[in-house]
Amino acid sequence: MTKRRFPFVAVDGVVIKQGRILLITRKNEPYKGKHALPGGFVEYGETVEEACIREVEEETGLKVKIKGLIGVYSDPKRDPRGHVISIAFLCEPIGGTVSASSDASTAKWIPLREVIEGRKELAFDHSQIIRDAVTRFKIKI
Repeated sequence: MTKRRFPFVAVDGVVIKQGRILLITRKNEPYKGKHALPGGFVEYGETVEEACIREVEEETGLKVKIKGLIGVYSDPKRDPRGHVISIAFLCEPIGGTVSASSDASTAKWIPLREVIEGRKELAFDHSQIIRDAVTRFKIKI
């Protein structure tokens, strides 16, 4: 009998406020040292929404609420570790203070325009996720 394999499920949080986006610098491989959206793997027993809120707070110190679904990103090659499906949400900050922890070496607000114009190299397919958020939610840059 062939052993079946399944993709992992992850989440990404897009937090935009006053023309700036919250990005982390990855502490670990893959893409160590690159900017990325806060996010990570869904834990057994939690919803993807709960995972997104948890991951954003763990990596950045911010408490957020989810404003809407940006999309589902399922390209089997989007993550060099293997097949990882990511569900991305637009989030609004509701508390906390930006402070890197968990898998992030830094967490900071970056001008959204710099990211959209490609002046910041991002990990994974996070540039596409951000462009999709801006388009889908008609966010001004």
